[in-house]
Amino acid sequence: MLSVNTNAGAMVAVQTLNKTNSDLAKTQNAVSTGLKVATARDNGAIWTIANKMSSDVGAYERVRESTDRASAILDTGVAAAESIMLLLNEMKGKALAASQTGLSASSQSALAADFAQLRDQITSIGANAVFDGANMIAATPNDAISLGDANGGNSITVNGASLALGGTIITVAGTSALDTSANATTALGLVNASITNLGTQLATWGAGAKRFEVHKTFISKLSDALTNGIGSITDADLSKESAKLQALQTKQQLGIQALSIANSTPQTALSLFR
Repeated sequence: MLSVNTNAGAMVAVQTLNKTNSDLAKTQNAVSTGLKVATARDNGAIWTIANKMSSDVGAYERVRESTDRASAILDTGVAAAESIMLLLNEMKGKALAASQTGLSASSQSALAADFAQLRDQITSIGANAVFDGANMIAATPNDAISLGDANGGNSITVNGASLALGGTIITVAGTSALDTSANATTALGLVNASITNLGTQLATWGAGAKRFEVHKTFISKLSDALTNGIGSITDADLSKESAKLQALQTKQQLGIQALSIANSTPQTALSLFR
């Protein structure tokens, strides 16, 4: 039917052109942002999933930072303990030499003075083994604690241990001396026990350091996997979008021409009255 009041062809052409323009806008946005899901309007379910995963990626970065801090605290404690072990090894030699009978007073005194300096240096090391306010070898030691997951639900802890003089690990007392051969023999026994105890503690801390390293590697891989997952569900395939863009631009031009033709149809009614 030919009518000047209703142009069905033009309405169809307008609807088709509007749909093409909408698709073209989406494709242009995907090309410009590199994302096929940039907002919740694009795909609410996918956007929500991607947002949660992005939140987890950010949280795992904080976990990594926490692990780095805990590792640094532990490394500081281990470095201090290794220095104390070197001191104990020297003290052992001094105590062994001083335990001999028949030493001259001057030799005994010299060995005693050296021993006292080495002994007191243990206290000095313990006071300075601090990282970010934490000291794993103080008389009241801190622990090295790392976040275990993105939810803060668990943690990884490597316990500190006091390396103060006269403790359960460093059994050498602050009063241990080599002023006599008998006292030197006593001190030698305490030094040997300290070396054994400290070696055991260092082995424990070494295992803890390895655990932090493994955890950090795992967190890094997990974060990468999540990032790749986010990309797979939100990133646009630019090769496809480029081809789609060209097709839609062509379709848009055709739609405009179709609308022009449809709009000219009512003009043919005039020919009926000539």
